[in-house]
Amino acid sequence: MTAKAAEYAVPADRIDEPRRARTTRSSDYSGLLRQVRDAGLLDRRPRYYIWKAAAVLLALVAGWTAFVLIGESWWQLGTAAFLAAVFAQLAFLGHDAGHRQITGRRNRDYLLGILFGNLAIGVGIGWWTSNHNRHHAHPNTEDADPDIMGVLAHSSLRARTGQGLRRVIFRYQGWLFFPMLLLEGWSLHFSSVRAIVRRDIPRRGLEGATLFAHAAGYLTVVFLVLPPLQALVFTVVQQGLFGLYMGSTFAPNHKGMEVLPAGDNTDYLRRQVLTARNVRGGFVVDTAFGGLNYQIEHHLFPSMPRPNLRRAQPIVAAYCADLGVPYCETGVIASYAQSIGHLNTVGRSTRTAVAAGSAL
Repeated sequence: MTAKAAEYAVPADRIDEPRRARTTRSSDYSGLLRQVRDAGLLDRRPRYYIWKAAAVLLALVAGWTAFVLIGESWWQLGTAAFLAAVFAQLAFLGHDAGHRQITGRRNRDYLLGILFGNLAIGVGIGWWTSNHNRHHAHPNTEDADPDIMGVLAHSSLRARTGQGLRRVIFRYQGWLFFPMLLLEGWSLHFSSVRAIVRRDIPRRGLEGATLFAHAAGYLTVVFLVLPPLQALVFTVVQQGLFGLYMGSTFAPNHKGMEVLPAGDNTDYLRRQVLTARNVRGGFVVDTAFGGLNYQIEHHLFPSMPRPNLRRAQPIVAAYCADLGVPYCETGVIASYAQSIGHLNTVGRSTRTAVAAGSAL
């Protein structure tokens, strides 16, 4: 057996699985879907999104108002931290709009995505939706999920293919993970613009105009209120903390969960459940993570409104238990420990491979 085949080998308890059991898997998801739909959990929640959007937009206005009133001062770094958190909350609303969770209608949710994403924080909804939909279709799948094909290695197989700087990053990725998140905000802006330049998305005129409007407005206000040095530091801190916040909410979702080989044909329910991790918590965790702490439920039902995910969780957990499908849920600290621990383990496999090659 080759190294690749060994790494992705089907567990022994599935090799002899009766064919009838495998074919019935296609109906497993429909049974869960029926339960969720009968509970009304796929129904729109307009009142929730009205007050949520109003609260976040009010916080955005308050943040920029405070910025102008404080004026030239290093206390603006506190404003930068506050606006970083507000930007992340706007990104969560853009995420929900991209999944049509808010109105359930393509054009209306797209326009909301333009508001929350392009105009408010400078992240293109067109690029994000295209990229994120591919992730949902093939979570944690080699050569198919864009979220595991970037700067980090999620499997030792991919880690061993790294060359040059990428190999160095793979080797120490557990230690570098949080520092690298300080660049995530800039990466989101860059990817949004690149998608327009490469003609990867529709409505490029609207996308480009709204992204330009955000950048022009942001930089004009910052450099009019603050002297150049303070303006530069404010921008670096605000964008860095925005990226750190966003990346920290994404980190526990899939890192350390099952990585599927390219071309994997695992059924939909198991593909979504086995590759995702939930994070337990109450109102504070739900708010801080934008509902993404219910990652399993979100992946099973991407268009489910955010406030319904908590109610769907016990239904999904019980259903998975009946099927014998592992359902991963842990606390906040444990989720980070598992995620970073996995990255470290993969990184060590790179160092081991290098040492073995040197010995030869």
